[in-house]
Amino acid sequence: MTHSNSIRGRMARCFAGLALAAGVLTAGTVQAAVPGITGGSTTASSVLFRLSAYTGLTSQPDGTQVYTWGYGCGRTPDFTKINPGAMPLSAAPNSFLPTAFEKEVTPTCGLMQLPGPTLIVTEGQKVTVNLYNGLPPVAGNTSIVFSGFPTTAVGGVQGQLTQEAIPGKTISYTFTAGKPGTYAYYSGTRPELQIEMGLYGALVVLPKTPVPAAGCSADNKTLRGLGAVSKLDVDYRNSTSAMDHPETCYDREFLFQFAEMDGNIHQAVQACVNAGIAACPQIDVVTDPYHPNYFLINGRSFPDDMDPNFAPMYPNQPYNGDPQLHPGETMLLRVVGQGRMQHPFHIHANHGRVLARDGNMLLAANDPLAVTNGYSRLAGPLYYTVPTVPGQGQDLIFMYTAKGLNWDMYGHGMNVQPPLPIGPTTARWDPHPCHPDSNGYYTVKSIPPAPVDAPNYNEWCADHNKPIPITPPDPQIVANGLWYGGTPYMGLAQIPVGGGSAQFLSTPLPPGTTIQNPTAGYAFMWHSHAERELTTNNVFPGGMLMMLVIQPPSAPIDELN
Repeated sequence: MTHSNSIRGRMARCFAGLALAAGVLTAGTVQAAVPGITGGSTTASSVLFRLSAYTGLTSQPDGTQVYTWGYGCGRTPDFTKINPGAMPLSAAPNSFLPTAFEKEVTPTCGLMQLPGPTLIVTEGQKVTVNLYNGLPPVAGNTSIVFSGFPTTAVGGVQGQLTQEAIPGKTISYTFTAGKPGTYAYYSGTRPELQIEMGLYGALVVLPKTPVPAAGCSADNKTLRGLGAVSKLDVDYRNSTSAMDHPETCYDREFLFQFAEMDGNIHQAVQACVNAGIAACPQIDVVTDPYHPNYFLINGRSFPDDMDPNFAPMYPNQPYNGDPQLHPGETMLLRVVGQGRMQHPFHIHANHGRVLARDGNMLLAANDPLAVTNGYSRLAGPLYYTVPTVPGQGQDLIFMYTAKGLNWDMYGHGMNVQPPLPIGPTTARWDPHPCHPDSNGYYTVKSIPPAPVDAPNYNEWCADHNKPIPITPPDPQIVANGLWYGGTPYMGLAQIPVGGGSAQFLSTPLPPGTTIQNPTAGYAFMWHSHAERELTTNNVFPGGMLMMLVIQPPSAPIDELN
């Protein structure tokens, strides 16, 4: 596949709703919308990660292959062929390198990647990370700082922030995973250069005793697997709750790492490495003033970030930016600021409630209901633009409800005779009634309560059975377009017609056109709110841009993509 054909294919998917190919995962990886490595078992008392720092190339949509450094999952025996200039093993004996270390490289975690592999651990686990420095000798020492965790190190030399691994050797870091949440890890050695070159990643700490579905106070679809619609999907969650708190339950999760690159710095570093240590004994490049020209989400720029996880055309950029969910489901947004700049992450379709920053939950102080409930209520801000602070991890809860769209996004009432009543209804001939709860949604708090397997669970009842044409909603709420918002099309809906039988009916689009794609849905742009960061090397569109895809309730979501 050529690069130009790849772009055309991606754009066709973005704006025509074609299905994405499934990624391939192997043992030792986590199969979820937050893919990563576990270092063993998430239930063991201790885990071990064997990482490496190596060089490689990363791809940009303008066709540029950028010289990059990154953390990865090990090395090969003859690694000097892969990494010219690195010290051979015979010259770098190291007691921290067991034979099994050479077998750590997998199809989903190579010698290096951007960002580094997501490390997934459980609250209370003893975590050991062995880091091998496979960078060229001219790069000097390297290291890892685990933000928010007291860490001990063995086998390195003392640096400014932590102990460091010299070229060709390994250092071992150990810490105890504390509070559940999302955290950054990154190089503590010349961070203005090494983080810029790509030495950063994310650490996810899962709660040791996650809240079971029955204990969730949030009225969402955390009872996944019980509902008829949810049975279409595999449950890829890493946990049932983000924290040890009943208001942090979620249905899906996604990780977003925001970073930027200055291509001039990368070119200067590559030139020094290629010149050899005799001509360039140490890397001494200008890192300030700083002029980034590439803006990344999970190591990729738009439209590359819409391709599947582990897509073969990005061997060193395995993670995508393609969040998907059904109406009424909640998504846990794990947001990490990498690099040196703050990026305003703008999420369309709803606000996100901040649960925690660096594992520290934001709870109401002196909550009068805490004694009754046994827990304090969430007090984090509602963000429609999330400030991604460098080095900070944030956890937010997001839900798409379709409230106020002014049409029935579930397709009820389409081509049904006699016409069904609009809005909350108790009509016996309505196959999917909608009884509003105190907040206007069809839930277990409705009277009568919604069955947990109701296909329109969490529907906004005021729009139940509203047909097309309708009065368009506020254009500032929903964007225009045939696929990425503004359209009532939600794929082919199963509309029961008499006697409980069902047939597939398509939803007409103004001015009378019809799309026959059962996998299409809405897509809302999620992007940086800084205009320049929507470019790739100053060309729009690109950079920090992706789509939130709202799939129709009848369409399964494959989170391996």
